[in-house]
Amino acid sequence: MAKDSNISKVKLYGQPNSASAYEIRDFLKRSVVEFDWIELTCDEDCYRELGFSTVDELRLPIVELSNGTQLFAPTVREVAQQLGWVTQPRFKEYDLSIYGAGPAGLSAAVYAASEGLRTVLIERHAVGGQAGSSSLIENYLGFPEGISGADLAEKARQQAVKFGIELLILREGVKAEFRDNRIYVDMANGNKMIARANICATGVEYRRLNLPKEDEFLNRGVYYGAGASEAPLCSDKHIFVVGGGNSAGQAVMYFSQFAQKVTMLVRSGNLADSLSEYLLKRITNTSNIEVLFNSQVSELQGEKNLQQITITDRRDGSTQQVDTQHLFICIGGVPNTEWAKDTNIIRDKAGFLLTGSDLLKNGCPDCWKLEREPFYLETSVPGSFAAGDVRHGSVKRVASAVGEGAMAVTFVHKYLEETK
Repeated sequence: MAKDSNISKVKLYGQPNSASAYEIRDFLKRSVVEFDWIELTCDEDCYRELGFSTVDELRLPIVELSNGTQLFAPTVREVAQQLGWVTQPRFKEYDLSIYGAGPAGLSAAVYAASEGLRTVLIERHAVGGQAGSSSLIENYLGFPEGISGADLAEKARQQAVKFGIELLILREGVKAEFRDNRIYVDMANGNKMIARANICATGVEYRRLNLPKEDEFLNRGVYYGAGASEAPLCSDKHIFVVGGGNSAGQAVMYFSQFAQKVTMLVRSGNLADSLSEYLLKRITNTSNIEVLFNSQVSELQGEKNLQQITITDRRDGSTQQVDTQHLFICIGGVPNTEWAKDTNIIRDKAGFLLTGSDLLKNGCPDCWKLEREPFYLETSVPGSFAAGDVRHGSVKRVASAVGEGAMAVTFVHKYLEETK
């Protein structure tokens, strides 16, 4: 994916509370593309900005590139194609395929490409993964002032590209087959990806509340993750963040710079057990942040967009209705490992990939046919490795994911050497 300074001034026109406009804003923000968001709230806005008499005449949202090209109601993929980021695989077979361009996948890509492996990095959405949506990472080594997840991911992407990594974005593997010391992956677009070894760094997705109307309000007031691109639109509003971990804490601090009031909804009775101390101190000392303990969202109300939520006190069952148009959900993760269900890769009950010594706790699995034991980050299929949040027992921190990505490449070299 080649990024060009000429695309730095994208214009995005759309209506407020538009789910499709949010998806594009979020993608551009996480891809570190500068853009102007121009709301069209009435016919006068439409005529002034675009020369059309009424909003109804347009297929919104509209993306306008720096060369004047306008895309009407485009998908994220169509936007990425116009920016020149959607490419085809250059080779029929690779030494290593890496799935997921979060911190673990990007780290693995940098080390693999720099060490001469023919490597492809595949990402189904934007580079950076879940970490890419973080507004500010302050406890990552080397950045004393902190760095946004998107900026960190972009620097890593540039580094990987410098070493010759091949990056395929908006691509997704849906089925894997392991045979003849190769991994054959069926891609969602019908293509097949072949590699001698692979690293799964697909990470996790935020859990859902599983409430009625949740799908209906998705990106229309209900958002998963920090929603950094939405923060500037929350001026003078009361917003809610669900979750008690670091991702929720970072989101709360970021939104407090824009919103009139930010309420953090926490299921437990304290934050000390789940939140880093530096975030806990800041949240406690920020005047427009409110923390409601033992609380959960039990109902979503609204017509086309979210307008009100019901909050239930988990101790006595009492409820309160609160008006809001913004609810951000940051409540832990579900691993992206559904693709492994028809393979010999062993997962734990929650779906995380078992690796190394965790595979040996009940004796070597029947599917393991080699005389040696699995390497530390190797799954129950030789040559298939896991790194980062998707792995059982991993430490859910950016630095840990980066370390595992680099370490996985070391084991890939050992595996490739023994299968020459």
